[in-house]
Amino acid sequence: MSDSLPFDQIIELQRQYRFQWEPAQDCFVLLYPEGLVQLKGSSGEIMKYVDGTNTLDGIVAKLEQAFPGNDLRPDVIGFLEHAHGKGWIRVKP
Repeated sequence: MSDSLPFDQIIELQRQYRFQWEPAQDCFVLLYPEGLVQLKGSSGEIMKYVDGTNTLDGIVAKLEQAFPGNDLRPDVIGFLEHAHGKGWIRVKP
């Protein structure tokens, strides 16, 4: 699987994953049939916007609006490319 994501296409979770807040873990998680992935700190904040309606550019813009004064683009792109490489997210067909 390629680690590169297009900036202008909508991205979404892979079908077998569910994103949710997990009180017992005190963080957001990705649940899948074989287990879960803990998404602590900024990774959970980024994944909130991977809802099947946003592009990578849109996610960066929304996060920079939510957290003004910070250049979040490199970190957001890096995390989403990591998530894509792990197979957690995909480009919406």
